[in-house]
Amino acid sequence: MSPAAGPHAAASGTVDAREIDNFTRIAEEWWDPAGPFAPLHALNPARIGYIRDTICGHAGRDPLADRPLSGLDIIDIGCGGGLVCEPLARLGARMTGLDAGARNIAVAAAHARDAGLDIRYRAEAAEDLVAAGETAAFDAVLTLEIVEHVADPALFLDSAARLLKPGGVLIASTLNRTPASFLGAIIGAEYLLRWVPRGTHDWRKFLKPSELARGLRDAGLRPFQAVGLNRDLATGRWHTGGSLGINYLIAARKPA
Repeated sequence: MSPAAGPHAAASGTVDAREIDNFTRIAEEWWDPAGPFAPLHALNPARIGYIRDTICGHAGRDPLADRPLSGLDIIDIGCGGGLVCEPLARLGARMTGLDAGARNIAVAAAHARDAGLDIRYRAEAAEDLVAAGETAAFDAVLTLEIVEHVADPALFLDSAARLLKPGGVLIASTLNRTPASFLGAIIGAEYLLRWVPRGTHDWRKFLKPSELARGLRDAGLRPFQAVGLNRDLATGRWHTGGSLGINYLIAARKPA
């Protein structure tokens, strides 16, 4: 969910101080399933299942194997407290978690140590790794619930693409810019249900699937799938498929 940007905040590259503060102020609550990050805990099983199946399908692996991601180098850009890094590490991936919020990284690293997981966490932005020459380093790049927060989406997507090995896959998830997302993600989640703190999102920065796909193509990637990420109102569980009107995921490959 971070690093991020707001229209009136000071920014450097993709990172914006105001949005970083939005998340680091509550960094100690990342792993509280009933806290401000409860929505991410709720949708995480659906996200992890999609990531596992997509990467395995792309690499010709059995997603139901014991450790189907074994030997793959994966980076989660905007990893927050490590909610995605840890389950993927348990599936065998060599995980790197990247976040511009140092407090987020400290929380993530401490939780991983307590869980006995070897995850490399770094308090940097994606363009910092590119500037350091760490390009084409990862079999898969994840940008989950982050592109709607960054100061410069084009630079962010270009940097993420540069970190990906030829033949690798990038998976992005974000919010669509529709009336439904304004009602659901802003009015509903922030003001009525208070699932997330007010001001977490700026609807104007949400990207339509066509806009995100164009940004990925401009970064040299080839989008090949877009799916909705939706909550079943009867069970409260999240699942992939259905409408792309609020939350969605896009997968793109880098030409070999």
